[in-house]
Amino acid sequence: MCVESTPPPPGRLTRRGVLAGAAALAGTSAVLAASASGASAASAVPSAAHRPRRDGDLVVEGGTLLDPATGEVTENAVVVITGGVVRAAGRRGDVRVPAGYAVLRAHGRWVLPGLIDAHIHLNTATEARDAVRKGATSARSGSTNFYQDIAVRELARQAPERAPRLRAAGIFVTPDLGDTILADPDLAPLARLRDGVRSPEALRRVVEVNLARGADTVKTRVNERAGLPEQDPLAQVYDHEQLSAIVAAARRGGKGVLCHSYSEKGCHDAVTAGIRSLEHGAFVGERTLREMRRRGTYFTPTLTAIAGLAESADPVLAERGRAYLPVLKRAVLAAHELGVPLAAGTDSSGGTVDPIGREVELMRSAGLSALDAIRTATTGAAKLLGLGSTAGRLARGFAGDVLVVDGDPLADVTALAKPVHVVRSGLPV
Repeated sequence: MCVESTPPPPGRLTRRGVLAGAAALAGTSAVLAASASGASAASAVPSAAHRPRRDGDLVVEGGTLLDPATGEVTENAVVVITGGVVRAAGRRGDVRVPAGYAVLRAHGRWVLPGLIDAHIHLNTATEARDAVRKGATSARSGSTNFYQDIAVRELARQAPERAPRLRAAGIFVTPDLGDTILADPDLAPLARLRDGVRSPEALRRVVEVNLARGADTVKTRVNERAGLPEQDPLAQVYDHEQLSAIVAAARRGGKGVLCHSYSEKGCHDAVTAGIRSLEHGAFVGERTLREMRRRGTYFTPTLTAIAGLAESADPVLAERGRAYLPVLKRAVLAAHELGVPLAAGTDSSGGTVDPIGREVELMRSAGLSALDAIRTATTGAAKLLGLGSTAGRLARGFAGDVLVVDGDPLADVTALAKPVHVVRSGLPV
């Protein structure tokens, strides 16, 4: 069956209904209703006297401030957040503290910008809240089944303390859509395709529907999944021509593509097809890494997910994780040494949210310095998400997203996985 003659999906006709359904599935509509009625729970803050106003006015004082961009460390620092945006940050005495602002005291602790999870699957409001509490104040979705990530993105805009600032990917561009075919009426014609979503017309169609529903980026794959024991992660499901069709369709909508990958040939096909970021990429080779550096293609290795396989109760997955993790760590270090930009992502899914700080730990164990590992979850990931002037630093004009941790993360990055306080747009979480 050919879908080329099918008119483009309407941007307004079904979008409201589709996204209303996504919000119901994600549980975000109930959260927003409760928030609007004043029924939301009070934020966790040091004391009632320090509870901030809803407009995001907050002073964080007394901690040691780290700027990942420069590596500069400022002791006894003050960060002033007005309306959810950093107005000033620096040493006490150099920053004027406005009267009447709520205060979060960070004495004896370190203060960093909120972290960024560049590959996470958020399907519910509960998962979104959990991600923020664990330090991910910004994120990029790795796709959902029924546009729940787009609903979570809207939740984040209305109630920022309840969800990360999110780049949504919508539904997965994959050969077998399965039940995702029910996500949108405009996908229904694809159900009759005998060989699945493989033709240029079908691939273009899924991308167009995603963009019409408001996706910020497009997610596809070149290899099968590592997390399913019956699949071979080195088996290729799309070739260079098919990947190029996906990238071209995304670019027509002004969007980039993130691509699930494992094999060297798959990685090379994806990179040369023009993807924006390579995900997982355990067996990516030097030839492809050099091409990534030349093109500015990002590498999001999701070490947390591969390490998680090694702990699986399934013997196939456990052996796969044990075999893949050291290979992937070597690839990460090689990429870093060649100058390939790296971004941290946990690939959290299935209702379990891993702390993004754990991915920073694994970046460090792969051979990056502590500061460079932190950059993969701050300034590096921010650039990938198009948030280079919004997230990843606590400087004037940046988002008031703050992580307060015990201990010096430059000496021990494990502190990032257990934040003492998290602030999202000036609102303690």
